[in-house]
Amino acid sequence: MELRLLATFEKVAEVLSFTRAAAELGYAQSSVTSQVKALETALGTELFERLGGRIRLTGAGERLLPYARRMAELAEEARAAVAAGEAAGTITIGTMESLTTYRLPPLLEYVHHRHPAVRLSLRPTLGDATRQALRRGTYDLGFLMEAETEHEGLEAEVLAPEPLVLVAAPGHALAGRTGLAAADLAGTALVGTEPGCAYRDLFEAELAGAGAPGPSRPQFLEFGTIEASKRTVASGLGIALLPRITVQEELASGALVALGWEPPFTLFTQLAWRRGKRLPAHVRLFVEQARRLARE
Repeated sequence: MELRLLATFEKVAEVLSFTRAAAELGYAQSSVTSQVKALETALGTELFERLGGRIRLTGAGERLLPYARRMAELAEEARAAVAAGEAAGTITIGTMESLTTYRLPPLLEYVHHRHPAVRLSLRPTLGDATRQALRRGTYDLGFLMEAETEHEGLEAEVLAPEPLVLVAAPGHALAGRTGLAAADLAGTALVGTEPGCAYRDLFEAELAGAGAPGPSRPQFLEFGTIEASKRTVASGLGIALLPRITVQEELASGALVALGWEPPFTLFTQLAWRRGKRLPAHVRLFVEQARRLARE
């Protein structure tokens, strides 16, 4: 079994599409199909069931997948081990905008300058999608911002608590009031990132619990980025709960103000990887630097 064939099989098994696997691997679709067929021939069994326009793993494919992942990990570890002691290899990392933009630059800069043979591939995903990708082996590491610190099938290390702040434009009706409760926010226009973001979901649940009985949920103006959310709040169109680190400059300049409401939940920035996964040397180096910067 060639590693190249196993890598192609792993990608097809991950996305369950020959077309998408070809696009992500940079191959022609016919090449992906022929590589999978070659692996099936070598093993003497079918690895995928073709169901019209869809595919799924056969029992043999399900059994092969963890071995394919382990062999890919060992191959990467072997390459790093013979690189004359220099850390080398690719690290695929799931992360979210707030962390990528406001927390990770010192870490990314350190790795880029001190270990140029380590290539970082950042994938923007929210918590649940990141956890699923880690369990599948699609990501090597994943940054999470969650209230929970235990995750099924994953090892997670808490790097730091992540303070949150409810912000508004300086002229907002709630600005300057102290001791606000969730009920005081009822009827106020809300700005948020998309569902699936941990602090958005927790904030929504808190407001729903403080509202009138019934199945209705608070309505948010949804924006894809924190920057867009901040601009919208600064223009007076609503309030938003955001990580404090993302609005420090706006709070200092007076473009935004912190409202007198304290979230009844705490989020933690965490670094996670698949439980039982042997981390190659260059991945361990990244984890160690993340720990060091968190301590500092």
